[in-house]
Amino acid sequence: MRQILNLSQEWLFREDFSHDYLLIRSQDEFRKASFESVTIPHTTREIPYNYFDEAMYQFVSTYARQLDITQDYRGKRVFVDFEGVMGYSEVFLNGQLLHIHKGGYTPFTVELTEHLNFTDAPEANILIVKADSTERDDIPPFGNVIDYLCYGGMYRDVSLRIVHPTYINNLFARPKVDLKGSSSVETTVFIDNAMSGGLDVQLELSLLYQGEVVATTEESFTIVAGQTTSVEMALRDLTAIKLWDIDDPNLYKIVATLKLEGKMQDRFETTIGFREALFKPDGFYLNGRKLHIRGLNRHQSYPYVGYAMPERVQKRDADILKHELHVNLVRTSHYPQSTHFLDRCDEIGLLVFEEIPGWQHIGGPDWKDVSYNDVRSMITRDWNHPSIILWGVRINESPDDHDFYVETNRIARELDKTRPTGGVRCHRLSEFLEDVFTVNDFSHSGGEIILDTQKSWTGLDDQVPYMVTEFNGHMYPTKRFDQEERLMEHALRHARVQDKAAKSADIHGAIGWCAFDYNTHYEFGSGDRICYHGVMDMFRIPKFAAYVYRSQVSPKIDPVLEPVTLWARGERNIGGVLPLVILTNCDYVEVFIEGQTFGHFYPDRETFAGLEYPPIIIEEIPSTGEWGSTWFDGEFVGYHDGQEILRKNFIKNPIPTQLTIEADDLKLCANGQDATRVVFKVLDQAGNLLPYLADFLKIELTGAGQIVGPSEVSLIGGCIATWIKTTTTPGTITVRASSSRLTSETIQIETTKHV
Repeated sequence: MRQILNLSQEWLFREDFSHDYLLIRSQDEFRKASFESVTIPHTTREIPYNYFDEAMYQFVSTYARQLDITQDYRGKRVFVDFEGVMGYSEVFLNGQLLHIHKGGYTPFTVELTEHLNFTDAPEANILIVKADSTERDDIPPFGNVIDYLCYGGMYRDVSLRIVHPTYINNLFARPKVDLKGSSSVETTVFIDNAMSGGLDVQLELSLLYQGEVVATTEESFTIVAGQTTSVEMALRDLTAIKLWDIDDPNLYKIVATLKLEGKMQDRFETTIGFREALFKPDGFYLNGRKLHIRGLNRHQSYPYVGYAMPERVQKRDADILKHELHVNLVRTSHYPQSTHFLDRCDEIGLLVFEEIPGWQHIGGPDWKDVSYNDVRSMITRDWNHPSIILWGVRINESPDDHDFYVETNRIARELDKTRPTGGVRCHRLSEFLEDVFTVNDFSHSGGEIILDTQKSWTGLDDQVPYMVTEFNGHMYPTKRFDQEERLMEHALRHARVQDKAAKSADIHGAIGWCAFDYNTHYEFGSGDRICYHGVMDMFRIPKFAAYVYRSQVSPKIDPVLEPVTLWARGERNIGGVLPLVILTNCDYVEVFIEGQTFGHFYPDRETFAGLEYPPIIIEEIPSTGEWGSTWFDGEFVGYHDGQEILRKNFIKNPIPTQLTIEADDLKLCANGQDATRVVFKVLDQAGNLLPYLADFLKIELTGAGQIVGPSEVSLIGGCIATWIKTTTTPGTITVRASSSRLTSETIQIETTKHV
């Protein structure tokens, strides 16, 4: 049976590389050479939130680890699996170079078997990784300027895999759904055989739902010596199959068991879902139901540590997109993202458009070879995820390159005939080689043009599958603490484009740019190394535009009432709060000024007929007074089915009243890598954020944990967040914060060896 051992602990790290390090044979010697202890995921260097030189993390570094290889491993094959190292890697065992990998977003595997020392000496096997985080022009996405940072380090999981000499390398499952009858699942099982001769093996294939076997079959095969053999197996006539859908994401497991002379040699399992996802000229269909796509793009970056966040934090982003922003699709811009994130998309029913690394630039032949490998690696890593409905095989916003894109499409279609290809462009009349025409349409600049027509982009007379993959973004970057009118326009631009896409017969959906603010190069963004393009900031704290998305769900699921206002007399040009946009899914809202009602206000269904829950736009509220007069308390009450469901109060004279603290999770795993976000907000008397408060905040932590990033920060727009990371010691972490005026409550986070 295979063993998978987590290698997140006990790594040693140094911010340079020397061939002399390959001669070191003990932990003590590494420490004497000024190596520091780190856990994986790891970034080469923590960076400030903004205003830093991106060259600070772009250097060649060394990771080293002792491997405890026991006599039990004799006669087996031993691999080390790297999920992601940015961006060029060399892997050494006992001073010998075993593998070179180009690309920071795709996994790679290194076989150690023939180079291991089987002794009881703990220093007998030393694994070293040379990690080059410079922006090499032979590796995508580099070679020209790019509008995001790639950071550095061994930022995804690493594991040791021990298997029988004949083992299952991979499995591709292709569920087929008959919406009117029985279903089936066809599989290709890839079996590696390191034995000197061919073998007759038995392969058992089982389908499980919630741990119970649904169907099983067994066949015999002859496996060729010294190479990979692919065998085809299927489970047919499956009845009562529960479909995977965005509202009911039923998951199954496929388990392949390899036997030799009836004795189990290996077991490989993967999660699948039964669903039919079709892009047709007239729309996208999921399980026979036409579904309009409403999505957001996601960069996987975080403050201070870039990409180096663990499983829980990666999954949390999927939860935010699905359960807080209520989108039904995420685009992994502009690279394959964490498998933990994709696993969570499977679990909660969030569709995914996944694409290869790149941004506008196409390099030379060596660069293209790496990109071809990116296509292969992306698909063979992720082909069993039911959430993934589209492969992106074009470099984002790149010019046409016929031969290059013929080949990326060929590779994708050869590997996976069950999913269509897409290719994101921003040029009109671009050559259409993919199955779905995907385009970044930045037509809306505040004027009457919201989205252009399909034909204007494709130049084709016939309608084809077509989706808008970016809009807004750099057209209207908005900080969470910007002036109110900009925040309002930012929200309205998202509302207008999503409305237009929903009303257009030839647009299958629109994916907004983007979910979260992100660090970028100095050529882009606001000059402080941040692109403020998100509907949330980098700490995943919402801007008003987030509520355009959040409100597009039944109030029975998540009632929303968010007036786009700071409720101040002199915040806007000329003064006042009108026009007042209310992002809500309530049937109507009643407005009170100084306790006096001014009537009921209803969603603008005429302007926003494409949105299920349009915003309310109030052009006039009587008797709020002119500039220079007094100001008033305000109150908004939302109703659904004639009943009050939400109430929002505003204070005419807000002052800091409460410093709140809230953690996403109160139980963590004491494995040295688990983490959770903690959010701090300063609120006024009515519980509203004070968006221009920039007080100094000191975060205090005691116990078996550590703060990711600085412990002394300034509030950004009245709030900020941090992440708390565990150590390997179980116990209680206590966290609180204080400013010059306020102190938060203390929260406790329990850490145990198993959560």
